[in-house]
Amino acid sequence: MSIKTKGNAWKIGDDIDTDQIIPAQYLSSSDPEQLVNHCLEVFIPQFAQKIKPGDMVVAGKNFGCGSSREHAPLALKAAGISCIIARSFARIFYRNSFNMGLPILECPEAVESTEQGDMLEVNLDTGEIRNQTKGKEFKAQGIPSFMQELINAEGLINYVKKKGK
Repeated sequence: MSIKTKGNAWKIGDDIDTDQIIPAQYLSSSDPEQLVNHCLEVFIPQFAQKIKPGDMVVAGKNFGCGSSREHAPLALKAAGISCIIARSFARIFYRNSFNMGLPILECPEAVESTEQGDMLEVNLDTGEIRNQTKGKEFKAQGIPSFMQELINAEGLINYVKKKGK
């Protein structure tokens, strides 16, 4: 099965920590519908109201650094983000993203070439990224089949529930 997604790019910078993705004062809830209202508000006020389902975050190096909170990928996914493309990810954010069912790809060349609002199309199986606005193509490492299973199941908890049946 091929997993493809298409949406506009929302570009942010380097070293974006989990507190900037979802500020600590909102962590008293793990309800995605409450978290989404404050997702990335430090960079883009009313981000959740501006994005469309399928849009993607394009970030610099070390995206998701800081604390190991699962709230950050959960809020991004609930906002409708279909994929995050970055130069690199903090290790714990990388794992938490897949555990929440949020696909991420590392591709410095795509990040460098993408501007705010560019239309991107991504094949998560192959790692192919196409910037339709600029007519350029890039290749990130494809997502391993087990990680694709987590995405298809909408996260680790659902994956385990389905396997237990």
